[in-house]
Amino acid sequence: EGIAPPKRILFPPEKICMVWQQRQRAGAGLFNVGNTCFLNSVLQCLTYTPPLANYLLSREHSRACHQQGFCMMCIMEAHVNKVLHSPVSAILPLAVLKVFRRIGEHFQPGREEDAHDFLCCTVNAMQRACLSASNDLDLSSQSTTIVYQIFGGFLRSRVTCFSCEAISDSYEAFLDVPLDIKAASSLTAALEEFVTPEHLDGDNCFKCDKCKKNVAASKRFTVHRAPKILTVCLKRFDCFTGGKISKVVEYPEYLDLRPYMSQADGEPLQYSLYAVLVHSGVSCHGGHYFCYTKVSSNFLLSPWGKCMDDESVEPRCIDTALRQQAYLLFYAR
Repeated sequence: EGIAPPKRILFPPEKICMVWQQRQRAGAGLFNVGNTCFLNSVLQCLTYTPPLANYLLSREHSRACHQQGFCMMCIMEAHVNKVLHSPVSAILPLAVLKVFRRIGEHFQPGREEDAHDFLCCTVNAMQRACLSASNDLDLSSQSTTIVYQIFGGFLRSRVTCFSCEAISDSYEAFLDVPLDIKAASSLTAALEEFVTPEHLDGDNCFKCDKCKKNVAASKRFTVHRAPKILTVCLKRFDCFTGGKISKVVEYPEYLDLRPYMSQADGEPLQYSLYAVLVHSGVSCHGGHYFCYTKVSSNFLLSPWGKCMDDESVEPRCIDTALRQQAYLLFYAR
């Protein structure tokens, strides 16, 4: 595939189960202790990610973990088990709050943080925990942890020289796909834009190895290896002004990723929406985060899932979940 094979497999991919291994009623809500709605909504989306929850509910990680001190996998394992097995309607996510600054040094208690930033830092901390017992691993082997095997994929960047038509490919691992929505009114339009070739010319021209000079070229990103869980960030916030793009961006319950792959021909690559994280408010410095998640105990006549707004957990249908000002979208393959 153009990517070096791993020298070591850290977690066997066949052990990852994409559907809930046990029927699970909706678990507890999470108390807000002062501007922690971003943390609560991210934790709920992760808790209802079936392959991650299956692994954490098995307690396989903590039984084998020898890490001294901070281990994000042990913390998430304790949190998910507490939420899904709690007899009360809401709990305090104390295990995560205690290590808040260890997850991201720049996080300030009491300050509203960015949910996407917190998600990235949490997943990266889980990845570091999975690698703690392994030294000097090649990059391909590092992407065989349970974390990367659930959330990780590879992008291909293909540059084509206009002078000699030489092709230069490079590959980059990703845990989520941030999409520009300034010109897009739907998720599929934003994905189309993401894979549209970019023209490299003038100050932004390409140094071609074959021509041995700076030339005009085209550069195109495609998804080269699809993740089991596709996490999409709709880029609503301007990091310089703090302003927000508040327009409606439509997203489907079922998504075919095939048109955006390096190999665009072939069987459909179907994904199903299972969580939507929403920001309400006019800027990234304020407002409120909450989420919609699909829960495992849904039967045909019951609602699609739950709206999780801090300690409140209320049933909601798929139509409501699809009409939100989504910030993060979670799709399962």
